[in-house]
Amino acid sequence: MSYLMFLLLTGLVLGFIAVASNPSPYFAALGLVFVAGTGCGVVAYFGGSFLSLVLFLIYLGGMLVVFAYSAALAAERYPESWVNWPVLVYMGFYLGGVLLALAYFYGGWFEFSIMPLDESDGLLLTRADTSGVALMYSSGCWMLVIGAWALLLTLFVVLELTRGLERGALRAV
Repeated sequence: MSYLMFLLLTGLVLGFIAVASNPSPYFAALGLVFVAGTGCGVVAYFGGSFLSLVLFLIYLGGMLVVFAYSAALAAERYPESWVNWPVLVYMGFYLGGVLLALAYFYGGWFEFSIMPLDESDGLLLTRADTSGVALMYSSGCWMLVIGAWALLLTLFVVLELTRGLERGALRAV
């Protein structure tokens, strides 16, 4: 199982590098989907299967709609892909930074045990992620309302910023 966790975390870091180094929104959206999938895999590995499913559905259903709308407004004729030289230079720079940070923080990483939540007790009747969802709806209902209003406000701000001077559905910037 630790090999699976290593692959998920490596994919997560490589997805972050792909998103950060690419100036084109089309390829960055693909990197974001990859990062969301591997991040939800990490959450599911630690025992939050319901939480990872909900996170993945909310992320893909909500945030990528706004991102797709922004990408449609900022249409490029010839977008730069991951094999163009400027993007490869950025990817190499970011990967070098990650490797330097890995070399600096490498000592002592194995002293802590990474254990999934399901293996902590013998027989669990309730799962921690579903109990947390019930607690969020019972005690944290005001935070859900505030979060929903913040997301709605963010949607209107992004749509207003990408609209520009002309009014129209799709236009080339």
